[in-house]
Amino acid sequence: MRRARTLVGITVAALLLSGCTLVPTASSPQIVPDAQIPYGLLDPTIPGTNGVSVQFITQPVWIVDATGHLDPASRIVPVPAELAAVLRQLILGPSSIERTAGYTSALPKDLVLVSASIQGGVAYINLATSLSHLSKARQILAVGQLVFTSKDMGATTGVKILEAGHVQELLLPNGAHATLATPADFERLLNH
Repeated sequence: MRRARTLVGITVAALLLSGCTLVPTASSPQIVPDAQIPYGLLDPTIPGTNGVSVQFITQPVWIVDATGHLDPASRIVPVPAELAAVLRQLILGPSSIERTAGYTSALPKDLVLVSASIQGGVAYINLATSLSHLSKARQILAVGQLVFTSKDMGATTGVKILEAGHVQELLLPNGAHATLATPADFERLLNH
């Protein structure tokens, strides 16, 4: 009997409190006047700085789709887009929505990008560790991700991957090894 009274009391209290709210409600959206928006959030520059502003663009990165092919996905990076910033977005891997759709990344989550630059159409990607510890299939996909992401940034000739500053031999989809991986080498990995 005592339990029943306690349960009824808690239920009644919960029902009474469920009708309370600290935020007043309205039947339709309300427009907030610009003058009431605090902290300079509508200013064209970053609040608290001396006139600094940041613009962003959408840049493609290549991830592995559910069929095991490479497919582009959009990422937002600051303008001007730099190869290192885009590659860091690639290393982060697919978003939670993309993972739900079956997208993955062949790049290790703990991969450390030391530096990245493009010279003469070739991307030089300096990593802290080699990709050679990955399985052959995963190595090929990982290099393909780097090649096509770099190509979209202007590295149309190809990619050279360095480990601690030393150029690495890369495994190509045809089974050969090369120090320069070109987009043509990895064309068969694209989802057509």
